Amino acid sequence: MTLEETYGENGGTITAPVTTATPVQAGRVVDALFVAIRKAGHQPSVLAFKRKAPIRLGEAEGVRLALVLLASQPIAKHERVRALVAGINAMSIEETYYWYSKCMGLDGNRARKALRTLLAD
Repeated sequence: MTLEETYGENGGTITAPVTTATPVQAGRVVDALFVAIRKAGHQPSVLAFKRKAPIRLGEAEGVRLALVLLASQPIAKHERVRALVAGINAMSIEETYYWYSKCMGLDGNRARKALRTLLAD
């Protein structure tokens, strides 16, 4: 699974990759993925292993899902991943945008580690 940002509308769009998740990594956060899909007005059945067409998400749903994927990727323990997802879901929209900008910035790895530490407490 690849999560991308899209800028622009109609014929003049630019796409930039945000993160990629393996099927195992996506499986760890499947509930968050289903929530983002539903909030974007889609049925969870649109997800398929062989799907080629992108699924468009709203900005807020995409930012929250990106945080979930970025924060949980290096973690294998399911209870830790669930705690991270719960912490991100408890954030306000403004907090998710703040952390997203930090995680995507020049010090992204440090920000992801800080986010994981913050949500572990």
